[in-house]
Amino acid sequence: MEKFDLHILGCGSALPTTRHFPTSQIVNVRDKLFMIDCGEGAQLQFRKTHLKFSRLTHIFISHLHGDHCFGLPGLISTLNLLGRTAELHIHSPKGLEALFVPMLAFFNRQMTYKVLFHEFDTREPAMIYEDRSLTVTTIPLRHRMPCCGFLFEEKRRSNHILREMVDFYQVPVYELNRIKNGADYVTPGGETIPNNRLTIPSEQPRSYAYCSDTIYLPSIADQIRGVDLLFHEATFANEDASRAKETFHTTAAQAAQIARDAGVKKLLIGHFSARYDDESALLQEASSIFADTQLAKETLCVTI
Repeated sequence: MEKFDLHILGCGSALPTTRHFPTSQIVNVRDKLFMIDCGEGAQLQFRKTHLKFSRLTHIFISHLHGDHCFGLPGLISTLNLLGRTAELHIHSPKGLEALFVPMLAFFNRQMTYKVLFHEFDTREPAMIYEDRSLTVTTIPLRHRMPCCGFLFEEKRRSNHILREMVDFYQVPVYELNRIKNGADYVTPGGETIPNNRLTIPSEQPRSYAYCSDTIYLPSIADQIRGVDLLFHEATFANEDASRAKETFHTTAAQAAQIARDAGVKKLLIGHFSARYDDESALLQEASSIFADTQLAKETLCVTI
């Protein structure tokens, strides 16, 4: 199967600790790199993944709290020092461009490449990126400011041709695209050869959902139903549920409940509060509700 990997660069929350970097991730789809959030130190963590800066073309910012975007100026500056020429696209809620353009103008007076900002509405789901193999759609969340998660979905690929069957029925080359897309083949003599005799189905398309800072929001289960991997913030343990509600965050148990309700295949929890020296209690709490739960940690790579 083609590459579809998630790299965790940082999984801490707003207060810095010696254990975690602020939130940032890389989604690697067929060696195209997409960054989700860009907390402080993201570019240093990027180096540790041994991925190439040159393959990063799109950055998705969930919301404009500093622990999710303070790493952007340094990353943009580093790419400039490296002599980048390809455009860099940054997708975010409204306001990031107004904040960052003056800063970039001051610190990067001679840019070697263009930084293009794309603002999205956080109130309704919207497809904000598409290429031949992938779409990225926003997931409206509820936080103390406008905030969205992101749903990465592979497009279904065409069926695979069975070469020996195509040769056996002497199917002309110009018919192959139709057959890949599900059409039967009618021979010159009028015999209909069913598609399932000429092809095998392609692999099931894969999906990844990233749910950033949000209060417990059961309604998102409908949009992320059945995804292969769900990352959901789990800032607090259940014993601190009142604090979670006050700060518009989620507990580990609530994240697991979302995963169970949505019927996802695997849950990854992160965005841990600095108050916990050991996140194993969060893992235990979530796993008791949704068994296939894993703790995020820096440099972790999960293949989807």
